[in-house]
Amino acid sequence: MTDTQEWLREMAGRTSMSVTRLPLEELADWYEDPETGNIHHRSGRFFTVEGLDVRRPGWPVPAWTQPIINQPESGILGILLKRVGGVPYLLMQAKNEPGNVDGPQLSPTVQATRSNYTRVHRGLPVPYLDFFREPRGRVLADVRQSEQGAWFYRKSNRNMVVEVGEEVAAAEGFRWLPLRRVRDLLSVPDLVNMDARTVLACLPLQDEETGGDGPARSRDPRADAAHGTHEILSWLSGVRSTVDVQARPLPLNRLRHWHRSAGRISHETGRFFDVVGVGVEAHGREVRRWTQPMIEPVGTGLVAFLVRPVRGVLHALVHARVEPGYTDVVELAPTVQCTPGNYDHLPVPARPPLLAQVLEAPPERVLFDTVLSEEGGRFYHARNRYLVVETDEDPLPGHPAFRWLALHQLDGLLRHSYYLNVQARTLNACLHGLAGERDALHLPVSGGVR
Repeated sequence: MTDTQEWLREMAGRTSMSVTRLPLEELADWYEDPETGNIHHRSGRFFTVEGLDVRRPGWPVPAWTQPIINQPESGILGILLKRVGGVPYLLMQAKNEPGNVDGPQLSPTVQATRSNYTRVHRGLPVPYLDFFREPRGRVLADVRQSEQGAWFYRKSNRNMVVEVGEEVAAAEGFRWLPLRRVRDLLSVPDLVNMDARTVLACLPLQDEETGGDGPARSRDPRADAAHGTHEILSWLSGVRSTVDVQARPLPLNRLRHWHRSAGRISHETGRFFDVVGVGVEAHGREVRRWTQPMIEPVGTGLVAFLVRPVRGVLHALVHARVEPGYTDVVELAPTVQCTPGNYDHLPVPARPPLLAQVLEAPPERVLFDTVLSEEGGRFYHARNRYLVVETDEDPLPGHPAFRWLALHQLDGLLRHSYYLNVQARTLNACLHGLAGERDALHLPVSGGVR
């Protein structure tokens, strides 16, 4: 066990959290709209649980309805960075959430919705918030990014990294950790939370390595990438412009194939996810007691990048993926992203491409394999198995929805909003976490893994 893991266990004792299942009907401060069945907070803030009607003509599953979380406000996910002898350190928080599998996880310096940091809940102020609301220091990353488009309706957060020159003390529940150590801890199951991973992915590499004073790496995209960046952007714009998907709000009580019983909302097949209620009692949080609805997935998901060298440079196979809750219809996703059990009943053409290749990969081809938790503030025990699998060939040559991107191209796209989805951002952070295992990738330093 690392000293960071020991610290998290110590903080678990100081910031205890008790989570109890409650029927949706018994959630304090939440109510069901009598006309729509939508679930609202009495303050009119935080989020609502609504219905969504999705239509994709011509696809194996051309239409469906589902519950979805509508949280229109954008939160702040921010990490403070400082340098000690040229080595970057990050101010990380031990934060517990009601949906966490096993207590506190390593979280950003600030992780707060607008309702939280404006104190709608009448709780304590959010520590270090002022460094991000009107940034105090050198801004290394500041970009809005999406969250899960299958469970959130057009949800985004402001992902920020701010470098401080002044001395900033670590408050109770916070610790300065070397960036290298945080990246190494990505391989530990359920330790680095989703919000920390997405912010790490947005940190520009030249700022990590040179402090922004040295030159960024000079790259000729025609020489070291399978496709030029302009070609990739044109391809994605074309997909976004031509994909036929319609997603419109639908009253929660008008969903097809979903039913409400035993205090939860479930699909009639028992697949996908449930909407459940929880009551929380927490010590060491801004608020000591609350109730809320949550999404509880059925089964552990699988998220994977296939990677291979192209012209001596590591590339990942990305998928232009449609999810009904995305702001811009399509985002670049991992090669495979699914919960396998949700597809058992469908014909083979309706199952995700390359799922079998990932699941059947020989151990020597698996470069990364860890189960990580998703956002514990809205999702209950949501976990995905994240994989990076090496391949020698292009398994889908010419497929219109897939392209090979060099890692530095993924990094470049992360300087902008709504290009890489949250699962791809996690895998991007994990790939850079493999830097200390460069030999295992069989690639030179110029391969983009540093």
